[in-house]
Order: sequence, then structure tokens, then C-alpha cells
Amino acid sequence: MLRVTFAHRGLYRASVLLRRFSTARYADNPVELASLVAQPATGVPTSSSLVILHGLFGSKRNWTSLHKALHRALPQHAVHTLDLRNHGASPHASPMTYTAMAEDVLHYLDSHGLTNVSLLGHSMGGKVAMALALLLVTKGRESLLSHLLVSDIAPTRTALSPDFVKYIDAMLEVNALPLGAVRTRSDVDHLLHKHESDLSIRQFLLTNLVLPGRLQSQSKPHFGLPLDILKRSIPELGSFPHDLNDPKRPQWDGKTLVFRGLRSPYIDANNQPSFKKFFPNSSVATLDTGHWVHAEKPNEFKDLVVKFIQS
Repeated sequence: MLRVTFAHRGLYRASVLLRRFSTARYADNPVELASLVAQPATGVPTSSSLVILHGLFGSKRNWTSLHKALHRALPQHAVHTLDLRNHGASPHASPMTYTAMAEDVLHYLDSHGLTNVSLLGHSMGGKVAMALALLLVTKGRESLLSHLLVSDIAPTRTALSPDFVKYIDAMLEVNALPLGAVRTRSDVDHLLHKHESDLSIRQFLLTNLVLPGRLQSQSKPHFGLPLDILKRSIPELGSFPHDLNDPKRPQWDGKTLVFRGLRSPYIDANNQPSFKKFFPNSSVATLDTGHWVHAEKPNEFKDLVVKFIQS
């Protein structure tokens, strides 16, 4: 792997992994995660960081606006927005389990010397964040985190919607097309429309579309995700590393804030009590949104994050 780091305006740094080979690998050890980093304002000392984890099919790119807004609102914090394995610019690797992804994030925290971390995750990233908090308990390192923020996902084992496989199959269909069958983002969107009528979902999926450069005449638009790994991992992504009915289950006692979308099915009366089983010091903030709480109510979401971290 070759790591390239570049900076602009002196504050934001994107760390990108360039793959020498496109083949995915089985990773016994944690992988090196790509990240977007905003350092504290010059001259402001800090030992605090906010680390953000995206959801399935997402990347740090989806969080760019909030990344910057949270950095402005928390000037004494470094803000790190990560690409989880098999997403964005991070390596493609199996297995794609919550334990493996939590170990990746822990490796990132340790290799960057981060302490007093506020960890924020949405959907799949929320489960990774919760898995990491509980992993730290088992390692006797629970004090590494100061705050845990989970957006619209519960620490339970629930099968994912068949829609996720539908989306993967649609992207596989695009990737299998012959050279010249599609040339533009609009062409690909037209094909996706056969599988998904919701424009916002198609636009989200299209953030993973790779368009060839002007000199790449033998290349074609394709989705850069390791779709084979993701498809195999769908059952695992509906799981959670710990059983809430296990009397020996770990508990993280730190401050925990759960964001619930009022119109989202992901947190309901049946699974909401599960948070107290693992995170006894948790509270729930309900916003009038669907699953994409941070995208639908960005200002309210930001204000709640900042207030909680500063509490």
C-alpha cells in the first residue's frame, strides 16, 4: 500500500490509500483506514478528538459538510472522519465483521495517538462504534472513549432489508456491462432507476461510481466497492458481536447519546431498551427524520452533538 497525504487551507488533510492491486485480501490484522482530518486551530492545545464513522455504502465524502461544521463548532477538537474497510479509499478486505471493523478503528486511534475520543457512528458505523466501546471494556481500555454517539441503529441482531442485496445486484449489473454500454453518471442512474425509484437513494449509491479519466479509453464507469465482499457480508452486517441476554455481556458506562429518527424503523419500542443493557448511561434524542438523521436535520444534529460533547 502507498499512503498519500495532502493538505489544503492548512486545516483539512485527506489520507488516501492507493491500491497497487485491485484484488481483495483476507486480513488477519487490522487494515489502515483512510481518513479526512481537521486539526485544531493553530495554537489551541488539545487532547480531544471527534471520530466519525459512516454507514453501509457510505464514505467520509458523505460527511464532508458536517465534518467541517463540527470542526468549526469544536475548535479545540481534532475531527477525524474515516472510511471503514471496503468503503471509500480504505482497503478491500475480508472478513467484514463488526469485530474486525472495530479493531480497524482501534488501530487507527492508536496509530494516530488519539485519546479522549468522542466516537460518532451512523447506521453500520454506529454498530462499529458500539462494538468498539464494548471491545475496549474487554481490553480494560474503556477510558479511551469519552463520549459515544450512535445514530439510528440499535445493538441488536436483526436481518437487514432485502433492499441492500437489491442495490448490490444493481451495481453488479452495471459493473458487468461491456465497454461503451454506459458512458456517463446519467447513463448509470438510468439503469439504477429500474431497481430503485427513490432519487436520493440512487444519488447516494452513485457516490461510489468511478468515472474513467479522459485518457482512459479502455476503461468504463464502474462502482468501486468490493461488491462480492459486501454481498457475502449482508447477513453478518445484521448481527451484533454480543447477545443482550448474556448475563456476562460487557457494558460501557460512559456518556452515550442515541439519535433516533422518528420516521425510521431502525429504533423502535422493541429494541430501544437494548441500549441500557450495554450502555447504562445512555439517553435518546428523537428527531423528526427518517434514517438519515444527520442529512435530514444537519443543523439540529450538529447542535446536539456539540452540546453533548461539551457536557
